[in-house]
Amino acid sequence: MIKVHHLNNSRSQRILWLLEELELDYEVLRYERDGTTNLAPPELEAVHPLGKSPVIEDAGLKLHESGAIVEYVIRTYGEGRLAPDIGTADYAHYVEWLHYAEGSAMLPLLMRLYSQRLGATSDMMEARINGETINHFSFMNNHMADREFFVGNDLTGADIMMSFPLEAAGARGGLDILPNLSGFVRRIQERPAYLRALEKGGEYAFGPASS
Repeated sequence: MIKVHHLNNSRSQRILWLLEELELDYEVLRYERDGTTNLAPPELEAVHPLGKSPVIEDAGLKLHESGAIVEYVIRTYGEGRLAPDIGTADYAHYVEWLHYAEGSAMLPLLMRLYSQRLGATSDMMEARINGETINHFSFMNNHMADREFFVGNDLTGADIMMSFPLEAAGARGGLDILPNLSGFVRRIQERPAYLRALEKGGEYAFGPASS
């Protein structure tokens, strides 16, 4: 059985959603953020040296990084679900969006988060953050015009990966003027598997109540 080392209010929530979509049996090992610092607890360092979540354990394998976990689970247990056929254009774009989620979409969100924690930023830095935010989120919003999913006509692992940056932005009002992205978030948050994952994972500040 897959074990998921799950931290509240984190990227690991989408791993629970993935497992629910595939209707797999799994065990959730919960960890709670520090109420003052919002950092992960030191217990996670015993799981992985980085002390981060998600981490899964399966058949003697220990794996971190959301994208790698999503690819592994779908390849191992998907049986043709949640990924286009290899060799097709849709599969190439699936891989593109799966990596875009952390490689590009999270960048402006993290830039803004750290600048806020550090206090006042320079005008140059603020302009760069605003520019990157507008650039990436406009790109994503335009891509989702007249589309239900990021790739093809069915849910894929790319949508599951893209859920976290979009939910994180939406919880702070960042999708208010981006109807295609806010519609995507609303649709995924209504899926039965998504709602079951919320029940398994516990506190998730970016879920439906915050969007």
